[in-house]
Amino acid sequence: MEVQVAVSKISKYATRESGDTLEMVERPHGGISFVMVDGQRSGRSAKVISNLVARKAVSLLAEGVRDGAAARAAHDYLYTHRQGKVSATLNITSVDMDSRTMVLCRNNHCPIYIVNKDGLTTLDEPVRAVGVHRNTKPIVTEFPLAAPTLAVIFTDGILSAGSRKGRLLDIPQILQELCPDGNCSAKTVADAIFEAAYALDDQRPVDDISLLVVAVLNKRSASDSRHLELTFPL
Repeated sequence: MEVQVAVSKISKYATRESGDTLEMVERPHGGISFVMVDGQRSGRSAKVISNLVARKAVSLLAEGVRDGAAARAAHDYLYTHRQGKVSATLNITSVDMDSRTMVLCRNNHCPIYIVNKDGLTTLDEPVRAVGVHRNTKPIVTEFPLAAPTLAVIFTDGILSAGSRKGRLLDIPQILQELCPDGNCSAKTVADAIFEAAYALDDQRPVDDISLLVVAVLNKRSASDSRHLELTFPL
């Protein structure tokens, strides 16, 4: 098997800096984790908050702390640092080679979509953002790595796409049409969802958008080398 990851990200229209932060860290026992944080509001103030939460979570994951514990510690840190007056949404998405599982840790009202040979599953249990309520806990979903599997994680800029004109993005429909069994490249899915959201906002996003797609596929390369590609406009 191989893991493919694709990220699409853009700031709110007419805002210089995105309030979303997405970080990647290798797990000390094998595997990789992605930390996605959406700070309260947008712009520079939101970026300060999302960076603070992401740095705390990443540092703990790099030390071998489990995902759920890292999320709770990041919440405690923000709660203490800002006295419960500032919130952020948090997702930790991990491919854990030690347990051979995918771990989805969620403190975000946005759902997570999973597609595999059994069809589409939506993870949308009510959960609190971090930073405000003292005993906030994440919802953690873990399942064995198997190909094909596709996971779609995003911040609320995706949900608000088209809201100015009363339109909504139907991600389940996109996934059902494009990849009903989960056997698609991560980039193909990320591009389709991002472009649909961008079009709904008439190329002027009403909120910061961050989109993460993780695909577990049957191995396609003869090499064991790893590759990362990044496009970053200046």
